[in-house]
Amino acid sequence: MGLEELIPAISLIAVLILVLPSFIKSNSNKKTLIKNISIWGIIILTVMLILYIII
Repeated sequence: MGLEELIPAISLIAVLILVLPSFIKSNSNKKTLIKNISIWGIIILTVMLILYIII
């Protein structure tokens, strides 16, 4: 694993650590949490599909 893979991985983990507590706090209701996770899942799948088609 080279430096070009390590730095983005550390950055993503740092952002996740910073955002996750607020995300969990704002989604204390189970229905809201499932809704938001499904929205994020759709966004991530769409981006991955577009990147797969382009690359």
